[in-house]
Amino acid sequence: MAINYNAKDEVDGGHGSNLVMGGHSATGNAIGGGGPKSRRPDNTAFKQQRLPAWQPILTAGTVLPAFFVVGLIFIPIGIGVFVTSNNIREFEIDYTGTDVNDSCNKCLSWNDTKPCICEINFTLEQPFEGNVFMYYGLSNFYQNHRRYVKSRDDSQLNGDITALKNPSKECEPYRRDEDIPIAPCGAIANSMFNDTLELFQMNGTTPMPIVMHRTGIAWWTDKNVKFRNPPGDNLTETFTGTTKPRNWPKPVYMLDKDEENNGFINEDFIVWMRTAALPTFRKLYRLIERKNGLHPTLPVGQYLLKITYNYPVHTFDGRKRMILSTISWMGGKNPFLGIAYITVGSICFLFGVVLLVIHHKYGNRNNSADIPN
Repeated sequence: MAINYNAKDEVDGGHGSNLVMGGHSATGNAIGGGGPKSRRPDNTAFKQQRLPAWQPILTAGTVLPAFFVVGLIFIPIGIGVFVTSNNIREFEIDYTGTDVNDSCNKCLSWNDTKPCICEINFTLEQPFEGNVFMYYGLSNFYQNHRRYVKSRDDSQLNGDITALKNPSKECEPYRRDEDIPIAPCGAIANSMFNDTLELFQMNGTTPMPIVMHRTGIAWWTDKNVKFRNPPGDNLTETFTGTTKPRNWPKPVYMLDKDEENNGFINEDFIVWMRTAALPTFRKLYRLIERKNGLHPTLPVGQYLLKITYNYPVHTFDGRKRMILSTISWMGGKNPFLGIAYITVGSICFLFGVVLLVIHHKYGNRNNSADIPN
């Protein structure tokens, strides 16, 4: 039930009626033509607030079915999403280096100029079907800090020659190095993750390398729209007059031997530049494609993770992880979404039952109440 309201136009009581304020006429034209104009809104339905109004009347006949419908819809959806999320295979290794038997402990205090390499053996007890995605995860790393997020030059990343040689001031203090422009500039690029992760399947005592793809891990819009290399046939010549970020071991035009995955369009770089909203996050690192439908992509067995340990995290009490995961129609593993649907649906259904009992017990007492038409 609802109330419809459509007020009639209210017309002034004659052409001669004027509102006199402070000794002056409040009409559109003041006496003598020299007075102030009226501030009264125009006599329209919109400005005089005379538009038709609709006011819903909440009754048991409308509220109770709404609670039950929401509950009956949300609960099955939540169960389906939760079951789908639980069917996703996921395996995680923390390789920061704190356990007694962790071979990466030696890398925590590594001071040599050469990178530290450590190896971790692990066992997959369940097979991974379909495409498998390898992620690296960081904890206690705040990519959502306001100054950190702003510390980049989008024009430079889009291939603008002017911005390449004269980066934005937002990149300070990672804008220039000894008066040479940095490419790419900014704190985000300077802190790019640079550990190298390699995966091997153990065939007895012989490790067999697993092919992992470096491309196809970035968003299409990032790869083809937001990031562009400066114009030129030779990236080495194009980036002449610039220098690498201070924490990088090599310049941006040497990130990959494949020219379609080098420079600003390197997908590892693009993935890192999309900042995370929370201090604990994961980013896609490699893609392991399914070879055929007869065998799982990663069968049950012994595996070896070989890590080139470059990225320091002990200065901010961070943690580093490697995650293997499959996906479904809803993406990666996320049990929260299914739990949220089930919780909301259960609460609505419970409220519906409670209100139905209350209405059945006390509703007849208000049958004589006046309800406006």
